[in-house]
Amino acid sequence: MDWDDLRIFLAVARSESLSGAGKRLGLDPATIGRRIARLEDRSAALLFAKSPQGYALTEEGARLLPHAEAAEAAALAADEALRGAEGAGGLAGQIRLGAPDGCANYLLPPVIAQITQANPGLEVQIVALPRVFNLSKREADMAIGVSRPQAGRLTVQKLTDYHLSLAAHPDYLAAAPPLTSLADLRHHRLVGYIPDMIFDKELDYLAELGASTAAVTSNSVPVQLQLLRAGAGVGVVHDFARPHAPELVRLLPQEMRLTRAFWLIRHEGDARSARLARFADALALGIRREVQRLEAFS
Repeated sequence: MDWDDLRIFLAVARSESLSGAGKRLGLDPATIGRRIARLEDRSAALLFAKSPQGYALTEEGARLLPHAEAAEAAALAADEALRGAEGAGGLAGQIRLGAPDGCANYLLPPVIAQITQANPGLEVQIVALPRVFNLSKREADMAIGVSRPQAGRLTVQKLTDYHLSLAAHPDYLAAAPPLTSLADLRHHRLVGYIPDMIFDKELDYLAELGASTAAVTSNSVPVQLQLLRAGAGVGVVHDFARPHAPELVRLLPQEMRLTRAFWLIRHEGDARSARLARFADALALGIRREVQRLEAFS
């Protein structure tokens, strides 16, 4: 079984469709289909269950998957060695980084700008989505999460702690009832996440405060911040985002300041990649510094 066959197998397994695999590899879906059929004939095993919903791994396919991923990691490591990834030219190639939209909007731009300025041959793609990334399907080379994953073939590195506070616009507070304790929140309009779109329990801030369901909601951290700036109500704000909205007033600082953490999550098959390890180290250092810098202003 050669690497080219395994490369196509991986693309179909991750995309769960011939068209998705074709986009990944720059090949026609019909060609992908013929290659998979040929691979199944050669291996005398049915690797995918085909249905109108797509291609799902069979038991035989699931057994092949870790071996294909190991071959991919070895091929990438060999490519790095031949290109001299550790040489004087610095980091090079493309890295796709997934991140929650709050981190992607308020922390990553200056960090990635500094890393790419120091490594002109490096291309970084930031995928900012308010959800958990599936690294097994290679949606990203690595991802930043708000909780440590408990399952999967992953390596996890803590990046930094960060903090969140209650805040509101002065115009809202001037027209609203007094807010002198957390118990008073029941008399206020709350801004927060759409309940059924909270993708991680660490984001359920209002439940932790014992507050009722928010009146104005969004699945996007930047949208929530803009709602607070517009006077929509009281909400929980990342302290590192508050310099972007200096007019907001921090509320009940003695009673309410949450601590959370960012984690860098990578596929365990990438552990041998010196290039990704160097990028991860630079990213961790940059994010720690940026959180400290921004929170100092809040």
